[in-house]
Amino acid sequence: MMRRTVRAPWELLKRAFGWLVLFEARNKILLAPSALRLRRFESAESARLAATLGGAPAALVATVIATHRRPEALRAAVRSALGQTVTDQVVLVVDDGAGLPELPPDPRLFAVSLARSTGTAGVVRNVGIRLTRSRYVAFLDDDNLWEPDHLERALAVLERPAGPDAVYTALRRVLPDGTERDVLSVPFDRRRAAHEAFLDTNAFVARRNRALHFSRLRRAPEVLPREDWELIRRYARRHEVRHLPHPTVRYLVNPESFYTAWQPPGA
Repeated sequence: MMRRTVRAPWELLKRAFGWLVLFEARNKILLAPSALRLRRFESAESARLAATLGGAPAALVATVIATHRRPEALRAAVRSALGQTVTDQVVLVVDDGAGLPELPPDPRLFAVSLARSTGTAGVVRNVGIRLTRSRYVAFLDDDNLWEPDHLERALAVLERPAGPDAVYTALRRVLPDGTERDVLSVPFDRRRAAHEAFLDTNAFVARRNRALHFSRLRRAPEVLPREDWELIRRYARRHEVRHLPHPTVRYLVNPESFYTAWQPPGA
């Protein structure tokens, strides 16, 4: 009885605001000091790496691939990005301080390595955003793959007159042994996203604007929600986001992922 009484306010708050929103508010309070330090590091690294590139790679779409110590998976991810039917793109690999493996030679491919590991996917991806120039930005993690028509399907909607500002496609989720687990395809609803973690940036293609940056909170694997959820839900506050129900991403459900926790806590 006492336990139910203690939990009652929490249950009311969850219903009113959504457990993901409440968890994120807690994260912002507890992790704010690390975010300030990481923002300074991100800016310094963006300036340093821009000088090494000798100019920002530019195209219609910039694809940012964050990576950390997965050389074989990274090469597969890079091949799937370069193999898109949309060729007006640049692919920027950003390594989180572990060192870059040899990558396929392609004039559209650029790769940089941070001076040290941050363990923060948002910072790694933000550096990629800041180092490129493009109308749209897409994201791919180093253990996932795109179908060849991923960007084509997204741009077909984004480039329409009065089209949305961003789209995300369906995810074909696969297990480490290669078998298919399911297809995740959920129409966008910002209110629903406060209660369910169905948003992932591997499927997200967005118009570049000031809202397109990731949280710099240092999220350990057990910290929820993830930076994917935070970006898309925040982006949708003032920009239209639309779901495309066609699966164009092969998404590895990997419990040992450097960046991703798969099972939410008992909320």
